Amino acid sequence: MPAEKLTFSGHDNHQLAARLDMPEGPHLATALFAHCFTCSKDIPAARRIAQRLAAQGIAVLRFDFTGLGHSEGEFANTSFSSNLSDLKAAAEALAAKGMAPDMLIGHSLGGAAVIAAAADIPSAKAVVTLGAPFDPAHVAENFKAAHEAICREGEAQVSLGGRAFIIKRDFLEDISKQNLTDALKGLHKALLVLHAPLDETVSIDNAAEIFITAKHPKSFVTLDKADHLISRAEDAEYAAEVIAAWAARYLDLRPPAPPIGAPEGITRVSEADPNGFLQDIMAGPLHHALADEPEAYGGTNRGMSPYGLVSAGLGACTSMTIRMYARRKGWPLEHVSVDVNHNKVHAQDAGSTGNQGQTKIDSFHRKITLTGELSADQRTRLLEIADKCPVHRTLERASHIETVLAEVL
Repeated sequence: MPAEKLTFSGHDNHQLAARLDMPEGPHLATALFAHCFTCSKDIPAARRIAQRLAAQGIAVLRFDFTGLGHSEGEFANTSFSSNLSDLKAAAEALAAKGMAPDMLIGHSLGGAAVIAAAADIPSAKAVVTLGAPFDPAHVAENFKAAHEAICREGEAQVSLGGRAFIIKRDFLEDISKQNLTDALKGLHKALLVLHAPLDETVSIDNAAEIFITAKHPKSFVTLDKADHLISRAEDAEYAAEVIAAWAARYLDLRPPAPPIGAPEGITRVSEADPNGFLQDIMAGPLHHALADEPEAYGGTNRGMSPYGLVSAGLGACTSMTIRMYARRKGWPLEHVSVDVNHNKVHAQDAGSTGNQGQTKIDSFHRKITLTGELSADQRTRLLEIADKCPVHRTLERASHIETVLAEVL
């Protein structure tokens, strides 16, 4: 997915680092993503969710709060209140680009932040939380053993996720004053609560409190066996798909018409996971599919293989061609199914008369099942018609493929 690195001024004028993931196809909506406590915009869950939403037409801005990731400033001088100011500054930065956020998404403490900041971001029509605490002060449980030292000395160093952070008394005092009850009751935006029952960092009781307190429209979806950081790729992708499907009820996600001169649009394939082989396939503005490789070949098996897609094209075209002919003839064809198997065989095994008999060529084996009160002659004729399928003809004859390198702006 095309992405843009940008910066904007945070609550104390430090420059905050951000990444804007843009759709390669039509831009249908914009989301603003707030990461978890002491995390960054680049943690796997944030990256995967942003990329999957971008694949479905939703641009996503994810940024590092002050003092975290690649952003300037000192984390020790921040608080939950400063996070809210950073979040509003991010929304203003998007608005300045003509992309005021339609949706706010927050992970863990970031989920509490988007709820608290929602009233001050009027462009947002929907709010999504992932593993969010009902009480922002819940985050202090992560360093409970240091509370006494922080209160006594004014600050203390704590270890969070294997990294050292300075937590000040001001942070504890600020977080203790926060209450989401009023914000939830006066949200006036659609709310989606995503939470894992086995979350050991923020228990699912928090999700129940958020859901019960909020007014409709609201939805709750379980993330099943996901961990708090939503570290597994399949969990992050599931969350993104749920968010996109849910948001369609509250945001105008209708895609524009395909370009003139290309009524069927363009088939665009782009990487969904640079560390594996998963691919997003957009066929024009309306249709989305996944391609992948089996696990045995280094993939994650979350989509059809490339040759599987070719076989699917042959099978679909065969079935459609048979149906059109039978319909035109008025024959009693009730149902068609086509099984396709692809393999590589030697040319001589396929009956080729070419000079290179040992050259491997592609072999597609079709088994067609026709259901209905058809005569033997009708079945024979429909089998002949199958060979007139356009994709069959394309695969049988040599094709010309022209490849050019796109300019990167």
